[in-house]
Amino acid sequence: MVIPTRDGRREIELNEPREWAEHPEPYRSRVAFAAAHVVADPRGENVPGAPAVIDWDATLGFREHLFRYGFGVAEAMDTAQRNMGLDWPAIQELVARSAAQAAAAGARIASGAGTDQLADVAQAAAAGTTASLDAVLEAYLEQVAFVEGTGSQVIVMASRHLARAAAGPDDYLAVYDRILGQVSEPVVLHWLGEAFDPNLAGYWGSSDIGAATETFLQLVRSHAAKVDGVKVSLLSADHEIGLRRLLPEGVRLYTGDDFNYPELIRGDDQGHSDALLGAFAAIAPAASAALSALDDGDLARYDAEMAPTLALSRHIFEAPTFHYKVGVAFTAWLTGRQEGFQMVGGLQSARSLPHLARVFELLNEARLLPDPELAADRLDLLARTLGAGR
Repeated sequence: MVIPTRDGRREIELNEPREWAEHPEPYRSRVAFAAAHVVADPRGENVPGAPAVIDWDATLGFREHLFRYGFGVAEAMDTAQRNMGLDWPAIQELVARSAAQAAAAGARIASGAGTDQLADVAQAAAAGTTASLDAVLEAYLEQVAFVEGTGSQVIVMASRHLARAAAGPDDYLAVYDRILGQVSEPVVLHWLGEAFDPNLAGYWGSSDIGAATETFLQLVRSHAAKVDGVKVSLLSADHEIGLRRLLPEGVRLYTGDDFNYPELIRGDDQGHSDALLGAFAAIAPAASAALSALDDGDLARYDAEMAPTLALSRHIFEAPTFHYKVGVAFTAWLTGRQEGFQMVGGLQSARSLPHLARVFELLNEARLLPDPELAADRLDLLARTLGAGR
């Protein structure tokens, strides 16, 4: 197999596929969510700025794939192109369909509630306008009520609108106090770093990570009974470990660190992180094997199963990190879990052919291609379409 590279081409040998054992029941030692993507309808007008048109059969089929490997689904998160092509009407339909599917399967689901029904932040900035804090709060409460109404657990997402409207830490605390004062069941609080969304720079009212962490901890401690856990996506293992040790008893830390997840989930003698990861959507069978080993107390096998996945995840999430969704969708195409490589908003164009070829190579090395010949044919088809064929 010859793959395109930035310098030309390189020949690689296709590995034999591995038979990965399914694991439909949850794991005993860790709570594990995979943040799932959406599959675009190839006949839809999925171009920049247009409403999302989704292939519902393929999208829900991918969630069934995650359920078969023991993962809960983190729905309508940034992996599903939240704020990058997935609009509020599509979000509502996605959460409703996915929540019903999870209930029928007896699987766990948690879904994002944010403020993206408000005017786009970039457009508002260009017009010199900003949503008020009251408008941000009302938008949050509308989405929280909708998610709760579907039967899904709520993930309170970081808000671009709040980041723009808030004058300091007190404004964040006031908005989140109201949200947590009204939720019916414990939620997951999501702290998404600016590597994933530059519009979230200075979240919690400070660009100083220590000060921001203190504000975040103040909120969690004040509402510990309403917080199932916190999902942190700052790509700093040291910060996550430090925060994990300061959380109130009973509040989980769901790692969102796609660069360092094996060590964070493995943990140490002072605790561990649970998982809510976009990477798990790309590596579900291997992550399942690793978590099964952890359930068995076999740390050596856990390390061995996780090790081949890390280079793949770090490549998919390389800078600009917010385009990692392309790698997740491309992986689903290569592995036969969707029929086409198209994304809502036309986002499939956000990664280069050599980048995608390297995704193929790393999937092959990790033996995560169930049909290597199909995957090779699809990569070759893409290369020839883009003018880089043999």
